[in-house]
Amino acid sequence: MKNLKIAIQKSGRLNEKSVLLLKNCGLKFDNYKSSLITTVSNFSLEILFLRDDDIPGYVESGIADLGIVGENVIDESEAKVHYVQRLGFGKCTLKLAVAKDSTMKDLKDLNGKSIATSYPTILGNFLKENQIQADIHEISGSVEIAPGLGLSDAICDIVSTGGTLKSNGLKPFADVRNSEAILISRPELETDPILCELLQRIQSVLRAQETKYVVLNVEKSNLPSIVNLLQGVKSPTIVPLAEEGWVAVHTVITEDDFWHKINQLKSAGAQGIVVMPVEKIIM
Repeated sequence: MKNLKIAIQKSGRLNEKSVLLLKNCGLKFDNYKSSLITTVSNFSLEILFLRDDDIPGYVESGIADLGIVGENVIDESEAKVHYVQRLGFGKCTLKLAVAKDSTMKDLKDLNGKSIATSYPTILGNFLKENQIQADIHEISGSVEIAPGLGLSDAICDIVSTGGTLKSNGLKPFADVRNSEAILISRPELETDPILCELLQRIQSVLRAQETKYVVLNVEKSNLPSIVNLLQGVKSPTIVPLAEEGWVAVHTVITEDDFWHKINQLKSAGAQGIVVMPVEKIIM
């Protein structure tokens, strides 16, 4: 069977989590820090390590079959690729920002202004949708310094924590779009068996990251209330305990759901609650 090629960032904010995701899927590979390409030894896959800006184009042209890249990069490239799976990491927001002492308050205040950005396509579409007439000043890197140098009145750039904006005397002004890492493919690859198996592995890892394995003890008389609260992957597993009249309840639920219900579980009689991480969940 012919290997598929997947492109991921060689370096940058998505590199480590992309590598970790693939390794958590049981894929075995080496030399990813010193090579531009490596072969997975136990799966029909080769990994290409590229600049993030190049990944959508490589997938669109067929040089790579798959890619892991941020939505913002895909939109900026306007490459025709298929969205296979949202991956839940690399979350950030493309924001407009202005100087801390700026008097601009509404989007209409950007009319006639100059905006520096590394994302002219996304910004241009945003301004058009909002009927804003502004000059776009394209800059590669260090966009935050543009207002201070008098190159622009505002910037449009990726923001994760906001620390970089603050350190450069800027404040967020408006959100342009949210972004996260996406698994993409060539459109015609949607039913490929290798992709389907890889996608199953990825989804099992993602489901596990969002869930916890919970074990608790409860008197049989309180069991109906506990079961009603624990709507997990399937109905809970009930195991009799050595102590007469008591059972252990085993289930898998989302972590958010567990914390939301913890006090209700305790009030319903749950004791000895143990919460454990889950490595994979295969549906």
